[in-house]
Amino acid sequence: MTMFAAGAPAPDMVLDPAAGRGPDWLDAVMRARLPMLVELRRRIHAHPELSRQEHSTTELVADALASIGVTAQPLPCGTGLIADIGPATGLDNGRTIALRADLDALPLTEESGLPFASTVPGVAHACGHDVHTTVLVGAAFALAAAPALPGRVRLIFQPAEEVMPGGAGDVVASGALEAVDRAYALHCDPGVPVGRIGLRTGAITSACDMVELTVTGPGGHTSRPQRTVDVVGALAAVTGQLPYLLARHLPAQAGVTMVWGSVHAGDAANVIPQHGIAKGTVRIADRAAWADAEALVRRLVGEVLAPFGADHRLAYRRDVPPVVNDSAAVVALRSAVAGGIGPEAAVDVEQSSGAEDFAVILEQVPGALARLGVWDGVSEPVDLHSPGFHADERAIAVGVRTLVHAVLESWPPA
Repeated sequence: MTMFAAGAPAPDMVLDPAAGRGPDWLDAVMRARLPMLVELRRRIHAHPELSRQEHSTTELVADALASIGVTAQPLPCGTGLIADIGPATGLDNGRTIALRADLDALPLTEESGLPFASTVPGVAHACGHDVHTTVLVGAAFALAAAPALPGRVRLIFQPAEEVMPGGAGDVVASGALEAVDRAYALHCDPGVPVGRIGLRTGAITSACDMVELTVTGPGGHTSRPQRTVDVVGALAAVTGQLPYLLARHLPAQAGVTMVWGSVHAGDAANVIPQHGIAKGTVRIADRAAWADAEALVRRLVGEVLAPFGADHRLAYRRDVPPVVNDSAAVVALRSAVAGGIGPEAAVDVEQSSGAEDFAVILEQVPGALARLGVWDGVSEPVDLHSPGFHADERAIAVGVRTLVHAVLESWPPA
């Protein structure tokens, strides 16, 4: 594919492919390949695909890997890829290090104003997965050019991170983590300046569960609420009180955050509806508190609704646990950032209330998730999952160098 042949930089590219601290073979790959990586990122960004529909993105990545002689195997779920670089384990110091990126986009309309903005109505890469995918392709380019690797690197291009159950479960089920000693991933962070990598030992994200509450009653006329069940009032009581009650029944250090994203009941001003629905998320920083959350939510919902006489159905779906970074993996990452970018590039970050299904992978093998700084330091930061989210493309080179050096730091010395 011509996209992956040497050529001129992409238009309006403001990057320094020579920036970094070696080794020489990595610097050479970055100088030669960075323009193509930027072009790849822009192509993925302009043609986003929803979770479990990432067929074109999967094919694009497979073609990129094939251009350097790396054969990728499709995941059984239909999208996503697994590929290996380097010798099999079994050498004196041989290990298998997994590097993971996610492929899917979000169901929202992009408003970034970028010249390569989404061309797909209602679908956008507003979480940076296009950057994650590009960085991992770049790491593959670099590692394939390494003079020698003492072990194997497993590339995991995972589908469906934005839905539940997520694609990390498909990765586990496929056996792709067998014989893997450590796993790493990066996630864009618009709160961290480009050129910086955010690190944290222990939990770096939170658990996230989905709640859907349906409240029902006979319905009736708003002039005679005493003859029926005030479904709207009951729903309002739960949506207003449950977040407060959860925060009062769990320790402050549990870091519980409950927010309703959708509430709907009725259509007419003078009709008490027969049902109403509220949907939201429960996010908890502490894993022990997360284990007890469902039972607590069910009890509190029943107690709040009891005076109304309303019937209800509560669908509570436990999703992902917190991403818990292994201390040894974070030490290796910190050294990798210092060696590949510079000692000032690693910054400490706080635990986020966001969720990431990389947690499912880290339940199987030790590893770490790091935050890739994508804020340009000039424009107003725009949060993830926002229509105007955009990432500074200089982060691509930073991410590639970080992953490559993470691999090198994770093998014991000869």
